[in-house]
Order: sequence, then structure tokens, then C-alpha cells
Amino acid sequence: MHSILVRPVAQDDHAAWRPLWDGYNAFYGRQGETALAEHITQTTWRRFFDPGEPMFALVAQEQGEVVGLAHGLFHRSMTRIEPVCYLSDLYTLESKRGRGIGRLLIEAVYDQAKAAGASRVYWQTHESNAAGRMLYDKLAKHLGFIVYTKEL
Repeated sequence: MHSILVRPVAQDDHAAWRPLWDGYNAFYGRQGETALAEHITQTTWRRFFDPGEPMFALVAQEQGEVVGLAHGLFHRSMTRIEPVCYLSDLYTLESKRGRGIGRLLIEAVYDQAKAAGASRVYWQTHESNAAGRMLYDKLAKHLGFIVYTKEL
């Protein structure tokens, strides 16, 4: 793990970030006919560099290769004064999994959240993500909530 560098994404990372973003979306079934529209991906990318946006992106780099990503979003909460951080996206190259990259990315999100004055980091995953959940159970507490959603 000592050879892995986690850092904020840079504008010139786009070509390396994009396959990870596409892989993340494919993992959750957003590919082919159900893929995100290109303008959503491009807008998301631009938001990472807009100081007025409460979003951030980190990448994990090994020997010059971008091998993982984490995206976060700060927002207010009804139950605390300090902002909270939603870890929206976490993904590592399949060939690099099991080497601690996901852990390093989550810990870097924790550091980013602390630096921003956030009092909590939270995220969600699909119940079928067994490998991810094994890691998450070591780094955070599952509170048993179930997510509901309605498209508008």
C-alpha cells in the first residue's frame, strides 16, 4: 500500500479517470442502453473543479497509473450543525482489488471531510456488493437503513 498515492483529481487526469468512472457505472448497471448521458458525465467532471460546488474527487495512483477513484459531496443535515459528507462513488480497477486501495480512498475521504469540518461520512452500496461490504464493515458502522427512491 505504501506505493499508492491518493490525491485530488487534476484536470489532466480525465483520460485516466474516465475508464474508472465508466467501470463504476457499469458495475451498477449503467451501461449500454442504460448508460449515463454524456452530458451528465461531462457536467460531473466540470463540477469537481468548480469552487462553488460542494463536490470533490480523489484518485488513487500507483506508479503513475490512476487505479481508483472516490467522489464525495458535502451537504447540510437536519440532525447536526456541521456539514456531512456523502461518499457517492468508490471504485478501483478490478485487477487492483484486494490490495488496500479502497481502504486508502475511504480514509482519504475521511481526511477530506475532517478538513472541511464535516462531522460524519456516510455512503450506500448495493446489497449484492459482498466484497465491498466486507471492507465497509471494517471502516464504518452499518445502521440498518434501507434506501427508497422515486424518479421525478
